[in-house]
Amino acid sequence: MGVPTLGCDCDVCTSADPHDRRLRPSVLLRWTEDAGPERVVVIDTGPDFREQALRNGLRRVDAVFYTHAHADHILGLDDLRPLSFIAFREGGGPIPLYASADTTAVLERIFEYTFSPHATYPNRAKVQLKPLAEHNPLHGVEFVRVPVMHGKMEISGFRFGRVAYLTDVSDIPETSFALLEGLDHLVLSALRYKPHPTHATVEQAKNWARRIGARHTWFTHIAHELGHEQTNRTLPEGMALAYDGLSLPVELGL
Repeated sequence: MGVPTLGCDCDVCTSADPHDRRLRPSVLLRWTEDAGPERVVVIDTGPDFREQALRNGLRRVDAVFYTHAHADHILGLDDLRPLSFIAFREGGGPIPLYASADTTAVLERIFEYTFSPHATYPNRAKVQLKPLAEHNPLHGVEFVRVPVMHGKMEISGFRFGRVAYLTDVSDIPETSFALLEGLDHLVLSALRYKPHPTHATVEQAKNWARRIGARHTWFTHIAHELGHEQTNRTLPEGMALAYDGLSLPVELGL
């Protein structure tokens, strides 16, 4: 729901610490392919995508990967429109959107005016849904799908190089741990301390982080029960809460 949360006057929602002001989670990955143009990939376009894109000066997006079809991860899709128009003017094709079959079905329903072959909206986004595979090579980087559970629903995490991004996790299947070896950075959801039916607690996330053994673990998808500084003081070395605007150099080769 983002922090501050509507209607709440708790210590975190009223905090003056800018790290306690949190938009819905999304990831921006930038790299240069063989001294060519900069490539830009986004994971999830939530309701805050426009603000996040403005903050990061986005003028292009080469692709979007979707973890799942809940509102806080998809409802900014329409804000891809101006970026898709720029891509077309510069001679590019539609922006590919990689999504599982379940997520694709939801996107096609909610954004019917964009995806329906019968849609007549003249200024719809120039985007194209593409099936999400187990391995998705894109401009020299391989995006590996990492299945995780979000309650009873299987959703998609992603590994790219020595980094993995796993949000909205309530459980990690045993077979997925083999896809998470040798990481420099792990971004992993940790909603709050109190158990939740579809999200990991801080303690669960810490236990998975210890098992995965990344050099650095960043907890994301954080509810307003977790104050930034107070929580960080309790976390083991190598683990910390992520925050809006966190930027890291990463290794994209395996």
